[in-house]
Amino acid sequence: MNFMSFSLGGKKKAPKSKPTTSGPNNKPLFLCNPFVSNMLVKGSFKTIVELPKYVDANEWLAFNTFEFFTYINLFYGSIADFCTIQSCPSMSGGPGIEYTWTDAQSKKMKLPASQYVDFMATSIQNTLNDETLFPTKAGRDFPRELPIVVRKIYSQLFRVFAHIYYHHYEKVLSLHEEGHFNSLFAHFISFAKEFDLLDKKETAPLQELIDVMERNGVIAA
Repeated sequence: MNFMSFSLGGKKKAPKSKPTTSGPNNKPLFLCNPFVSNMLVKGSFKTIVELPKYVDANEWLAFNTFEFFTYINLFYGSIADFCTIQSCPSMSGGPGIEYTWTDAQSKKMKLPASQYVDFMATSIQNTLNDETLFPTKAGRDFPRELPIVVRKIYSQLFRVFAHIYYHHYEKVLSLHEEGHFNSLFAHFISFAKEFDLLDKKETAPLQELIDVMERNGVIAA
């Protein structure tokens, strides 16, 4: 499975991508009003990310990991035609942020964003399909290292958010997806905070957006 399978229509050539900005200070569009406050859900996401009573913590982690992967997959698919080798020659997460892919031999590689996301999606799907890590049959226990595996997945998924926000937000706006995308991001960050799945260094590219959502009470501070 890869994110490209969700793309809409054929591949199109696009001009080389630059961070989407607006205003005299080159402020990213996703931080400008009214877009930054466009949400489907009013109020805090904290109540829906807390571990429900009588639900196993590992089951909750596994279920939400699968759900976030699925929905981020769909969002990337909606803009995938515009994330090409020409438009996005690197996996950028904003000014000065360039992510590298680490292969099975621990070799770091610079890849176009589309190829990076393809590799990442395949890797995550293989992990989610691994019965030793995410058992689906009755009587099988989750491994003790599950939180470590989940943290790695969340770190990768965050990079997709950063890339879309900085390089494809105009397309998100043109598709009228910003309310859905902001809500998904707020939910994702709220869950990550609740279960300590991301550190400050990882969230730095979108920390200003997180701060705004915290001030607005969408994400618990």
